[in-house]
Amino acid sequence: MSTPDTLAGRRLRFLNRLYARMSSRQKAVKGFVSQPEPRTVGSFARGRQLIAGNILFAGYLVESPNTGLWEVEAPTAAFDRERHGFAWLDDLAAVGDMAARAKAQRWLWGWIEAYGNGTGPGWTPDLTGRRVIRWINHAIFLLRGQSREQSEAFFRALAAQTWFLSKRWNAAAPGLARFEALTGLVFSGLSLEGREEMADPAVKALAQECATQIDAQGGLPTRNPEELLEVFTLLNWAAAVLHEVGRGAPHAHTAAIERIAPTLRALRHADGGLARFHGGGRGLEGRLDHALAASHVKPGEPKGLSMGYARMSARRTSVIIDAAVPPSGAAAGNAHASTLAFELTSGRRPLVVNCGSGVSFGAEWRRAGRATPSHSTLCIEGYSSGRLVADPRDPGIESLRDTATRVPIELSDMADGLRFRGGHDGYVKNFGLTHARTLELAFDGRGMAGEDMLLALEDADKRRFDKAMDAVNLAGIGFDIRLHLHPDVDATLDLGGAAVSMALKSGEIWVFRHDGAFDLALEPSVYLENGRLKPRATRQIVVSGRAVGHATRVRWTLAKAHETAVAVRDLARDEPVFES
Repeated sequence: MSTPDTLAGRRLRFLNRLYARMSSRQKAVKGFVSQPEPRTVGSFARGRQLIAGNILFAGYLVESPNTGLWEVEAPTAAFDRERHGFAWLDDLAAVGDMAARAKAQRWLWGWIEAYGNGTGPGWTPDLTGRRVIRWINHAIFLLRGQSREQSEAFFRALAAQTWFLSKRWNAAAPGLARFEALTGLVFSGLSLEGREEMADPAVKALAQECATQIDAQGGLPTRNPEELLEVFTLLNWAAAVLHEVGRGAPHAHTAAIERIAPTLRALRHADGGLARFHGGGRGLEGRLDHALAASHVKPGEPKGLSMGYARMSARRTSVIIDAAVPPSGAAAGNAHASTLAFELTSGRRPLVVNCGSGVSFGAEWRRAGRATPSHSTLCIEGYSSGRLVADPRDPGIESLRDTATRVPIELSDMADGLRFRGGHDGYVKNFGLTHARTLELAFDGRGMAGEDMLLALEDADKRRFDKAMDAVNLAGIGFDIRLHLHPDVDATLDLGGAAVSMALKSGEIWVFRHDGAFDLALEPSVYLENGRLKPRATRQIVVSGRAVGHATRVRWTLAKAHETAVAVRDLARDEPVFES
């Protein structure tokens, strides 16, 4: 996230630069207290691409087979942040051969030479924390075969960054950025000789952040599932380092881990990926399972909502629903107008999805991805259930405002399945209409029945609706129910346009039907996915109609075709990561 161009923002950047320069004067360290153990998990495929010179950061691909990483001109600030954060070191370490080590060593000592004196855009608390964690994790991989002078430069740069973190961690924004800064300080303070006194305040501050930022549902204010996974992973790493030095993590720290673990399990689809809401993606392959195993928190079924999401699962089918008000205040900078949207996954195959975060594809895609029509829910007249408003302190940042303020929900068991009922008032202000949604998932996981209603409940709501009707000469208030499909789903209109058939790569066939009172169409859509060069084309099911009274109801079903086998042996391979 960029720092706003205000007096406070300029002061923040000035102090970061000042302490970064001062850090180069600090006393160096000679080595580690103990041999570091690598904890981060990288991608072998991305590592091979980096070795080949294909550098893909923040949605931009730079082909640079023969030049160093730091000679490449950054196309965007986000690209610069990714390379200065050193998460790519995980990918090179995942390959682990001589070519990967040579590339990693060249790029790391290139950073020390270019920026180790406290210059460059990488000297922010969160990036510095992210960077030192990787340096320490992969120290053995990096230092093998290096000269004494290079090793001394490595430890001198680590000492400087540790001192910088000790002075600037509290300048990081609350949330993931501050967790990164504090975890980096805990890592480096406990790993480097003679730096333990710098770790002590960080251990206490990290526990305090756990108490204030992780709520009773085990969630973050941003309600971003992927961000929650990143915080959970950092807390696991910090707890492991503390345990190894015989100190143990504070109670608030371990309690946060125990709250987060069941929440992440609830937000995990049947295919192992996270639900994609409020700017979050599926999560790096293997990261969620690895983090849950490392937490040593036994599986358990959370009661009610998890970070504001409702989960229904049966056999190999999972449904996750956004069932709470969107993030507000400082957490609204990446919020989506997705109230009552859902995602459905069958086995290893996502079926119904949200478009996702377009942040890596530029400002316009980011804005489009946050709108209600980019989610699998109902929208009225193309409006979102919330309004994007530019931050007066920084016009480049848009917060979600005027969203739903009441989202009553009910989760219950039926004789043959599970039922979710919910509603939101995000359209009451403009149209007087409350959106109510019911989803019923059968116990065998082979079908889901849905009902969407638009209701003018109170007398004031009815007057608003009547006024909106007068504005369109009683033609009705247009609405669309959208179900966005994953790009791997092959969808066709069937039964003379009365149904949509969807074939998954696993061989399963799903069919969408509705009660026939409104129009059904298959329209183009996009799937916005990090790690891709451009958005992926896909389709969306759209049921369109007009509300002409105080109550409008649409019933629909989403079910496996009768000929679909009860058990499917899913052997189809997924596409390569770098395919665009």
